[in-house]
Amino acid sequence: MSASATHRRATAEPAAPHPAILVDNVTVHYGEVLALDAASLSLDHARICGLIGMNGSGKSTLFKAIMGMIKPDAGRVLIDGKPPSKARKEGGIGYVPQSEDVDWQFPLSVRDVVMMGRYGHQGFTRRPSKLDRAAVDDALERVELAEFAGRQIGQLSGGQKKRAFVARGIAQGATMMLLDEPFAGVDKRSEATITRLLRELAADGCTILISTHDLHALPQLCDEAVLLMRKVLMHGPPEVVLQPENLAMAFGLDVLNRDIPDPDVPRRAVSKQQGRS
Repeated sequence: MSASATHRRATAEPAAPHPAILVDNVTVHYGEVLALDAASLSLDHARICGLIGMNGSGKSTLFKAIMGMIKPDAGRVLIDGKPPSKARKEGGIGYVPQSEDVDWQFPLSVRDVVMMGRYGHQGFTRRPSKLDRAAVDDALERVELAEFAGRQIGQLSGGQKKRAFVARGIAQGATMMLLDEPFAGVDKRSEATITRLLRELAADGCTILISTHDLHALPQLCDEAVLLMRKVLMHGPPEVVLQPENLAMAFGLDVLNRDIPDPDVPRRAVSKQQGRS
């Protein structure tokens, strides 16, 4: 083949886009405790992925590795082809923490919390511009918290607090959202609002990774699911990952002896069964 033909072929075949999230054989220890063991995961853009596993399976550690908060002992993490630290600096990663990870007594209003998402767009003085204020107003409207903008963040209900952090990511313009147990302790209105927002954000191109114990919400919310037990045991459609024989790999063989309720069963009954598990 001639050099010119080779050049034409190279220019006609653009490089494939980077995965939104690439976790490549990541191992993490806390002292002698193995938290992640050669875990690998590739997530495409504009997808909602549910991350499931029992307590201690490494879900929080995986989140920290993706956000660049911890450095793996081995392996690598790339966010759209970039190191996590660079992606965070560019404001590309939004984070909704678990409630217990936040000091709700800190004297910040709901507007202050959402405005934190605009810090990367501001100068060193952190003085909000007209554009910043407009972005915050729009985010508060989208999560239905505009009327609570001046309220101290700790005075909100559990579901409202989650929505405030989703609003922070929206105002930030994040292209990736990590949510740690977003439905734990939330009211029905907040659950419905958060679910709607996440679907809208994914439709707009945002990649979303959700750590959750709410297995029954996965088929309606997520495009795919990941089963984690220090390693990625399975990654696929929720209806496949949620088969009892697959869940048994992460949650133990006793799950085979339990009925996995149909998603259409009323949530009250589901909650009672989860409380016994």
